[in-house]
Amino acid sequence: MGQAQAKPAPGEINKVCPISGKPVDPSITVVYEGKTFAFAADVCREKFNAARENSLYHKLGGKAAIDAAVEAFYVKVLADDRINHFFNDINMNKQRRKQKEFLSAAFGGPIAWTGKEMRTAHANLPGLNETHFNAVAEHLQKTLQDLKVKKELIDQVMAIAASTRNDVLNRPNKAK
Repeated sequence: MGQAQAKPAPGEINKVCPISGKPVDPSITVVYEGKTFAFAADVCREKFNAARENSLYHKLGGKAAIDAAVEAFYVKVLADDRINHFFNDINMNKQRRKQKEFLSAAFGGPIAWTGKEMRTAHANLPGLNETHFNAVAEHLQKTLQDLKVKKELIDQVMAIAASTRNDVLNRPNKAK
């Protein structure tokens, strides 16, 4: 039997086009990673599809790959005495979910980040410094290497991670 696409329940489809910001035409949709997205026009759907195909998120393997990477990453982080104390009072199920959502958005996934801004999220971590940031980055890179991610994609991920350094460490951003 062919795989029929189930029609989403009325509350499950977006009402605003993620490309144009205009009200959607519910007949113009695409299913990406099991979620139905509606668009205001065919051209918006085409832009969405192109953005997905060209995104780092998609090149890394999408939701399944991000999920696997985050799970493996936190095994390393929680085993590291340099940084695991930052997670002592953290609900790790919630932390993993938030990290998956953040990385998905940062790498060009289809859902925008709605969580805390990086400075706010890390503001109350006493003693957080460059050594800790570097340890986290080290575990991210090692996780991606262990998962056999291509070097050019790892380089892109690490550049994005590095771009958060000043915000995570609550340091002033350098003028451009």
